Amino acid sequence: IFFRVLSSGAMMAASNAETTAAAEQASDPDIVEELQALRLGAPPSPASSARPPPLRVALRIVNNAHAPTEGSVWLLEEVGAAQVHAMTHAFYKKAFADPHLTRFFRDKTDPHAERLANWIVEKMGGGSPWTSERRTRPQKVVALAGGHKHVVHDRSSAHVAAWYAPAREPEKVGQHFQLDDSRVWMRLMFWAAREAGLLRHPHFADWYVRFIGHFVRVYERKAPAFARESMRWSEEAARPAAYEAAGRRMPDVVGVTPTEALKQLPPEERHDGAWPYEL
Repeated sequence: IFFRVLSSGAMMAASNAETTAAAEQASDPDIVEELQALRLGAPPSPASSARPPPLRVALRIVNNAHAPTEGSVWLLEEVGAAQVHAMTHAFYKKAFADPHLTRFFRDKTDPHAERLANWIVEKMGGGSPWTSERRTRPQKVVALAGGHKHVVHDRSSAHVAAWYAPAREPEKVGQHFQLDDSRVWMRLMFWAAREAGLLRHPHFADWYVRFIGHFVRVYERKAPAFARESMRWSEEAARPAAYEAAGRRMPDVVGVTPTEALKQLPPEERHDGAWPYEL
């Protein structure tokens, strides 16, 4: 639900951009599946696995949408939902402090960390905490930049709210997520996962980087190739320390063109069309 108060010329330009964005969001298979779960109820999760750990937890994609597996349920039991929540709380603390990402947030008092953790847990097969919360979430109209009014009720509408966040630079209001936005987001996410101890679990680290690689494509289609680099970024404490010392800025990411950014990746990761779907 999106209301606007704009001049006729700006309204036409914004309308075209919003129509394109809405079409892209509406056709995303994962978002379509999440809407169906809200309407019909979430499908049952795979049974808990008591068998030995798999050699590798598969990233299961059905009709281009993610689906949990016995392996992802086992993985959730191994690491614990509490650690997933610890990761998302650490992530939002970092995101709110980052001068680039903080502009995307309209209200930092919203339960962002709880919602993201519930979404991850549900995707892993841990019941339907995210879908259940959405059913009772208040459908309130919020004010955005440029006189826009908006109701945030799912992932796609949350993305639109971020594009039109009041704190964004005037020339960027309404602009979709770019590659640099996605890379900063992923680096901070994997750093938070590392701090929460989740990346010490090799099965989780291997699965989670592929999981993020799948879902980040709805932000920016070039972003999946950078998921592995984003996870490696925090392997050495010196890099996050340098980031903090520089005022929490990433000059090697922000403002870098996609062409130049690709040169930062190992050759084998630059145009790996199979990843993260090789299983």
